[in-house]
Amino acid sequence: MNVFDRYAEEYDRWFDENEMIYKLEIEALKKHIPKGKGLEIGVGTGRFAKPFNIKIGVDISKEMAKIAEKRGIKVIIAKGEDLPFKDEEFDFVLINTVLEFAENPKKMLKEARRVLKKGGRIIIGIIDRDSFLGKIYEEKKHKSKFYKDAKFLSAKEVIEMLKELGFKNIKATQTIFKEIDKVEVKDGYGGGGFVAISAEK
Repeated sequence: MNVFDRYAEEYDRWFDENEMIYKLEIEALKKHIPKGKGLEIGVGTGRFAKPFNIKIGVDISKEMAKIAEKRGIKVIIAKGEDLPFKDEEFDFVLINTVLEFAENPKKMLKEARRVLKKGGRIIIGIIDRDSFLGKIYEEKKHKSKFYKDAKFLSAKEVIEMLKELGFKNIKATQTIFKEIDKVEVKDGYGGGGFVAISAEK
């Protein structure tokens, strides 16, 4: 049983216990989410699919999928690197704090591109490894049941991969700044711990 199956409820509770961080991440991602049919890769317990009206997701955790399904999301147990969908099926694909757990992040992005319609958008949320928060996560990850196997990426690395795969119109927004009292979402990256990046197929 993987860690996300074993501690699915504890993982889900984190969002209630850290409501401000959760809301800021939603705000940062919201700026990139278009209308239309969406897919979330690594849908987890559905905490992000639900507010963005995403009806379908994939995940490898059966226990998390059960929680997401209670939120009205259809979950298929599958890996993001091998999606069980036809080409050009979705208007947008969300991959939020999931790339760092991928065996092959570039393959996951390639698969997301395959299932996107022409002109569709990919939206990626990451803890930016180069940020103050990324450094804290990196330092403490060996003590974390959830993040000990994570390979954190920087915003620059993600943008580079998207360019290599032929994505265009790349945009970024950031939030969770070192000055905790600064509750805001700004364009770009480099200061915020959480970065939302989107690009067009």
